Amino acid sequence: MWSPKKNQNGARNVSYDNMIQVMPGDVVFSFADAAIRAVGVAIGRAREAPKPPEFGSAGDQWGSDPGWQVPVRFKELSDPLRPKDHKSQLAPVLPARHSPIRASGDGNQGVYLAAVPEPMVDKLTELFAGQVAQIVESIIQTTGGSVVDDAAEERILQRTDIGPTVKRTLVNARQGQGVFRVNLEQIERKCRVTGLLDRRHLRATHIKPWCVCDDLEKLDGFNGLLLSPHVDHLFDRGYVSFSDFGDLLVSKELNHAVLESWGIALPQNVGPFSQQQCRYLAYHRVHVFEKSNGGRRGQSTGAPEEPEAAVNPKNPRRP
Repeated sequence: MWSPKKNQNGARNVSYDNMIQVMPGDVVFSFADAAIRAVGVAIGRAREAPKPPEFGSAGDQWGSDPGWQVPVRFKELSDPLRPKDHKSQLAPVLPARHSPIRASGDGNQGVYLAAVPEPMVDKLTELFAGQVAQIVESIIQTTGGSVVDDAAEERILQRTDIGPTVKRTLVNARQGQGVFRVNLEQIERKCRVTGLLDRRHLRATHIKPWCVCDDLEKLDGFNGLLLSPHVDHLFDRGYVSFSDFGDLLVSKELNHAVLESWGIALPQNVGPFSQQQCRYLAYHRVHVFEKSNGGRRGQSTGAPEEPEAAVNPKNPRRP
């Protein structure tokens, strides 16, 4: 998405100011030709950029000054929604000011980017009958989950309850560095799967994903493993996990040729985990391992499965 920074007369515009409020992970509803036809996910913050060449002569009145550009990945809806067909349901939940849609169901051409309130999001989600959640999840998967981590990092950087040193410590933990790695190396000495001891070639990875951890969990050494890069790749994406007793669990989605090529033998036991580690491993097995189909392979821990966490967009936007 791109917009100028100000109106042609130099005045500020709420729609353009909203561009710099967009956060990674925000959901964007795209309205065109009287219908909401696409859903997107912001994958970064706004940055200065010249008007895209795709605009052609459109917007020449804005001159050559750089505007705001927000990277968004969109997917078209298989069943677009015409607000006019649902105006009686949408009218009560429209924002009082700067609404992207009028009570009549027509689009508000004077609004380019509007913040969508939660009641309106709930109603749109209901009307789309699951399309939005599926699209958002599929887009996030194409980023390898980085957009979720980016959003969590932005929230840390904007906090006012902690100082810059603590912010830096929490952000460094995302990369497996700093205090988190020091704490982890006091507990884990080698890669559990390959046995590699040279820590220069091992990655410090969170068991419970960094983006969903509280401040203490982000730095807790028991919430981590030292893994060889290829094992870290499989663990981070949910292709493998571990039972509390150390049995290597393998996703049904993983081609066993990958394991063979990387010298990972099955069955394999990497040794039992501590009680503190098991708490985090339980989260990984439920919310990360084989998340796409919820299947299991390998020894079960006997623990009941929990419902998966749902994507909950807090600041949906509409271009």
